[in-house]
Amino acid sequence: MRNVIISGTSRGIGFELAQLFAKSGYKVLALSRNAEPLKNLNIKNITTLSIDLSKDSEVKKVTNFVTSNWKSVDVLINNAGKLINKPFEELTSADYLSVFQINVFSVAELTRQLIPYLKKGSHVVNISSIGGVQGSSKFPGLAAYSSSKGALITLTELLAEEYKERQISFNVLALGAVQTEMLEEAFPGYKAPVSAFEMAEYIYNFAINGHKFQNGKIVEVSSSTP
Repeated sequence: MRNVIISGTSRGIGFELAQLFAKSGYKVLALSRNAEPLKNLNIKNITTLSIDLSKDSEVKKVTNFVTSNWKSVDVLINNAGKLINKPFEELTSADYLSVFQINVFSVAELTRQLIPYLKKGSHVVNISSIGGVQGSSKFPGLAAYSSSKGALITLTELLAEEYKERQISFNVLALGAVQTEMLEEAFPGYKAPVSAFEMAEYIYNFAINGHKFQNGKIVEVSSSTP
């Protein structure tokens, strides 16, 4: 059995992803502040870990688990995210820091701590947003969110270069609108063209196959133009 770690699994895409991997025979470590939704499903291959990714000390729980139970990680999906929809003039430094803490800093720290457990053929998939891609459509109110997702894209490219000799692959998926609870909270009433389950299926397939063809790439997963 292969081992996969997924962050942000209490709802939305991460919730669906954990189930897809488990049902395909993977051992899943599901990370979220609220572990109850997945834990209540009682799926044998899923281990839930309640963790606040904004605290570096909490991330140590993940490496402790891997050291004790797995020894190695085949797939890491950094899916946890935070979105603030607020006019630019109302955004504070604290807003930016809270968004970057989850969308960039925690991804860097979790990945850094897991590097010793990644091996030749391991695949790290970072979940970004189409709003973080240069030249894409931008939306008012997302200055903190989209800029953090742009930073995540650049981080992914750098890590792919730094670890290519060890044959650890890093790719980033820049997602368009997906019908999740986070989207509904930020944009009440907006209906996205893709469901959380549909996007989870795409990410699942990319996580297990994409690194055979791509490394250090930004893959835009959006039906919008540009």
